[in-house]
Amino acid sequence: MKVDLHCHSSVSDGVLAPAAVAAYARKSGVDVWALTDHDEVGGIKAARQAAGELGMRFVSGVEISVTWANETVHIVGLQIDEDNRALIEGLAATRNGRQARAMEISAQLESAGIPGAYQGALRYVGNPDLMSRTHFARYLVEIGVCATPAEVFRKYLTEGKPGYVPHRWATLEQAVGWIRGAGGIPVIAHPGRYPFSDTAEGALFDEFRQLGGTAIEVVTGSHTPDQYGEYAEKARRYGFLASRGTDFHAPGESRVEFAELPPLPGNLTPVWHDW
Repeated sequence: MKVDLHCHSSVSDGVLAPAAVAAYARKSGVDVWALTDHDEVGGIKAARQAAGELGMRFVSGVEISVTWANETVHIVGLQIDEDNRALIEGLAATRNGRQARAMEISAQLESAGIPGAYQGALRYVGNPDLMSRTHFARYLVEIGVCATPAEVFRKYLTEGKPGYVPHRWATLEQAVGWIRGAGGIPVIAHPGRYPFSDTAEGALFDEFRQLGGTAIEVVTGSHTPDQYGEYAEKARRYGFLASRGTDFHAPGESRVEFAELPPLPGNLTPVWHDW
């Protein structure tokens, strides 16, 4: 059974509409699939319908942006009730400020010799409330500033580079609380991607667990193959359930396609074990 519990549609910073993501996943052999758009649940109903028509089991999800230790951390919520009022209101509050941030990113890029970035990035936006660095990265590739989105993030849009504008997101406590209040399972997304020391990462895991967090992503398109084993060991050490997902955004853009993602390592309890 192929399970993918982390991917994005055009409702946040993906390229394909929810139904098209469902079709792409199914064509790649996915049996159980979650849509986890950033800070937004507006695509879930269309995704659920498409998954059902394709014979694929659907898991309602979301990926919430959190500020922790002055870094952005992402918390995935799985099996959520997307109509939960507290969750909807919390996500709306988290989205506030993205517009002003996008304008400041554009101004910084213009100062670096790249004019018109806001309007250029806007062409890639499916949901104006969720304009993100990814949209700017696609525009910079389009105009030939960089060859790939990964190169953009090495040269722009990250701390110390042109176009980096920090944003204060939800707290870890809020994100876990919204997910649990909506009946969902909180999962730390791609923990190997964050620039934390071992001590800081341990503090994150401890606080997450104390707040009611129960799982981490082990196999994800945002991890290297070496990190699969590293975070499998950490999942066992901390008693976390293990999740798996490509972090899909667009065909050919993600590090790993749906069909290529390996299974979870052994001796782990999958987050879906009792569904």
